[in-house]
Amino acid sequence: MWMSAIHNIGTYTFVAGLFVLGLTGWQVLLSLSIGIAVLYVGMNLSGQIGVRTGVPFPVVARMSFGVWGANLPALIRAVIAIAWYGIQTYLASLAVVVLLLRLDPGLERWQRQEFLGLSLLGWACFLLLWVLQLSVVTRGMEAVRRFQDWAGPAIWVVMLGMAVWLVVEAHGHIPMNLSMHPLSAGEATRLIFSGAFLLVATYATMLLNYTDFSRFARDQRTVVRGNFWGIPINFALFAVVSICVTVGSLTVFGEAITDPALIIARVPNTVVLVAGAVMFIIATVGVNVVLNFVSPAYDLANVWPKHITFKRGGLISAVLALVVLPWKLYANPLVVNYFLGGLGALLGPLFGIMMVDWYLIRRQRVRVEALYQADPSAEFHYTRGVNRRAVAVFVPTAAVSAVIALLPAFSDMAALSWPLGVLLSAVVYRAVMSRDATGRDD
Repeated sequence: MWMSAIHNIGTYTFVAGLFVLGLTGWQVLLSLSIGIAVLYVGMNLSGQIGVRTGVPFPVVARMSFGVWGANLPALIRAVIAIAWYGIQTYLASLAVVVLLLRLDPGLERWQRQEFLGLSLLGWACFLLLWVLQLSVVTRGMEAVRRFQDWAGPAIWVVMLGMAVWLVVEAHGHIPMNLSMHPLSAGEATRLIFSGAFLLVATYATMLLNYTDFSRFARDQRTVVRGNFWGIPINFALFAVVSICVTVGSLTVFGEAITDPALIIARVPNTVVLVAGAVMFIIATVGVNVVLNFVSPAYDLANVWPKHITFKRGGLISAVLALVVLPWKLYANPLVVNYFLGGLGALLGPLFGIMMVDWYLIRRQRVRVEALYQADPSAEFHYTRGVNRRAVAVFVPTAAVSAVIALLPAFSDMAALSWPLGVLLSAVVYRAVMSRDATGRDD
């Protein structure tokens, strides 16, 4: 699962981006190590809830937000996931387009004909990936697990191959202390910590809904062990390889190439090009399934549980990801930066509230059957199904987090919007919740 979530073009681009901003290879590795450590701790905290309760994220959210109030965090998470599901599918389809044009230049005529802002060849490639992904996820979580078993490791073949090729081309000269834009000590320190928490924010969605996966684990030791090999070990190794590839591209080509697909395109071998492109496509599908499909399937099922199953929730998510025309979303900076970026900033306060509720308010104890009871006398009915105190904490803390993330005046602090949102919501929620954790207003 962690290989699917980490081994992708987006992670490589993030790593290369820190290098392009001026950090040396060693400083990039330090920045990533800090972020990886935070992720490891956060995933273990979130994962324990899934192991202990056996329920997915939207049901976990009922503890702190109420049986109906849980739809607030669930739908916020779902909207983000559905939008990025469509965008990631579109980005993967671009790789298919490039591959097909390389194999058959005659297909160029289909690139000149458009429908709803996308070429006919683009439509064919997008729908192909859309159907392939749907065929995996609609078969249930076991099919998702089997797909991850080989999709995640597949990209290692390409990344290691690229790294070896670039090291050979550079005659073994991969200077880890090289900087494209030398920074002062203070600026480098700021960028190191900014990069660390930007990395955490990238996986903030997973921190929130990790219970969707950990609920299937045998025990907490299994989760901790899997997280250990998947996050600090696997992520650190992938980061090292990504840094070597980035520095190697600068040494060999005279420029730091931030898209590994473009490096593959420079390999003078069609077979290698085809194999590499297919691997990157698989990797993109893998991260899409893990980060952007499982969660909205559960989230939508939570809205109308009597009629929407995991499979139906997944189908609805996939259809919505298609009808929003994701290529138009991706082409609009306002949508990506302000709408999706603003929603992403809300995930920190949600995480803070839910962690405090489980570890400090409930002391890791809950009657699971009570999470499925909606009558007025039920434990998690609160007031008309909503814990108004949780909502009252979430709204202002989320507003603060969004302001820090989006307003240019706070651009130097934007990367810290997630941890600030977590800390602020955690402190306030702990203060306003009564000792008996009922949260009732009566």
